[in-house]
Amino acid sequence: MTANPLHNDKAALRSRLLESRRALSPGRRAAAAGELAVRAAGLASPGWTVAAYVSVGGEPGTGPLLDVLAARGVRVLLPVLLPDNDLDWAAYAGREALAPAGRGLLEPTGPRLGPEAVCDARLVLLPGLAVDRRGLRLGRGGGSYDRVLARLAAAGVRPLLATLLYEEELLDEVPAEPHDLPVDAAVTPSAVVRISRR
Repeated sequence: MTANPLHNDKAALRSRLLESRRALSPGRRAAAAGELAVRAAGLASPGWTVAAYVSVGGEPGTGPLLDVLAARGVRVLLPVLLPDNDLDWAAYAGREALAPAGRGLLEPTGPRLGPEAVCDARLVLLPGLAVDRRGLRLGRGGGSYDRVLARLAAAGVRPLLATLLYEEELLDEVPAEPHDLPVDAAVTPSAVVRISRR
């Protein structure tokens, strides 16, 4: 069986980006998390439902953002990883209501709302390692958020899709496959970059 060169390109880029994240200082990570909270929270209005996530490892921090959204009257949904890599959802009820789960994740402990709950969101924040100028996102390769995007499309809903990144992760181009769906914005500590649809 011949190796897919595109998969090799994605794997090499993932490896490089993960290494760069590991090299970031705790101070830079903390500062970025605070700045991201301000930028990303500005995308949502009180009364909205926002699908977010709890950052892990070197990911741009979401802790301050979750608290800012909740304080502004935004209903925040967080993912719960299912055995088949699909995502269920539960409401964010504060950091004290998060519990360790598999793969080093923190998940909400409240009632599960079902995979379709994401269809109520006006804003969906997708984790990613990079986004390019076309809006194409490079994820970790597990496919969980590809399922989320497919579910949203099948339901005929069109929330704002955004990925939280460090500045250097907004790239000119990422390797993409025909099924890869673009996001509408990349949020970095310094800016919200809207992706133009040509």
